[in-house]
Amino acid sequence: MSINIGLQLYSVRNSLKEDPWGTLEAVATAGFKYLEAANHNALNDPGVGFGVSAADMRSNLESLGMQIVGCHINPLDVSILPAALEYQAELGNTTFGCDIEFFPYSDIDYVLRRAETFNQVGELARQHGMTFYYHNHFQEFQKFGDKFVYEIIMENTDPDLVKVELDTYWIYRGGQDPIAWMERYTDRIILLHQKDFPKVSTQPLNLYDGVVDAGESIDMALFQDRKDPLCFVEIGTGMLPIQDIIDAAAKIPSLKYMILEQDHTQLDEIDSVRTSREAFKENFTGISWD
Repeated sequence: MSINIGLQLYSVRNSLKEDPWGTLEAVATAGFKYLEAANHNALNDPGVGFGVSAADMRSNLESLGMQIVGCHINPLDVSILPAALEYQAELGNTTFGCDIEFFPYSDIDYVLRRAETFNQVGELARQHGMTFYYHNHFQEFQKFGDKFVYEIIMENTDPDLVKVELDTYWIYRGGQDPIAWMERYTDRIILLHQKDFPKVSTQPLNLYDGVVDAGESIDMALFQDRKDPLCFVEIGTGMLPIQDIIDAAAKIPSLKYMILEQDHTQLDEIDSVRTSREAFKENFTGISWD
């Protein structure tokens, strides 16, 4: 089957702050129909993160032929989720997920408590006719004993309540093979995040190869300090084996979309996502934009 390609709006976050409707129009013109939002201000804004009403967002999306197919909600706080889910429902979106989690390396009990929270969020999602998904970064590929944090999360969450948005870039940066993890959790994956790593870089691909100690407690400050903006390149122009990932994704029955995300760019944001779109069109097969 063909994999539908979408865009994470975090890729154009600065443009959205300045001109939300003009930015969405530019993204549509670049060739994107499917969008994932990233709300990093969910305590104050129940929506998509740039202060627009659900009615206005729905109207503009419809006029552009676009749709929201997922949304990160940060912080993932049960008390604010009802309003956030009402907003997403008005847009016609039925899936939402976590943004980023930090698990103190020395505290497995904290990981287990968060896993229970994810189950609670998943149950709340189900009550609203929605689906909750967990999104990874590289810190989930530290170990407690012989188990990765990611394994502990998966083993302690209900597969019916907590689905997976697997970020292939961050799995590589955690020193792992994302295709192997895709095969392991085939029944839980509903979304993929795809970024790309430059052919010549300032850091090794595996962050645990001298950039981050595998035993460090990774908080936001350390994450931001070790995440080099120059280690992101327009998607499809770098060195990650994206065609292999697409081929593996085609075997996942519940996978809906591969979402392109540009954390950092040296280009104008719209030029950046347009470049990724063109690289995908030229270099990869088994994908769809419709």
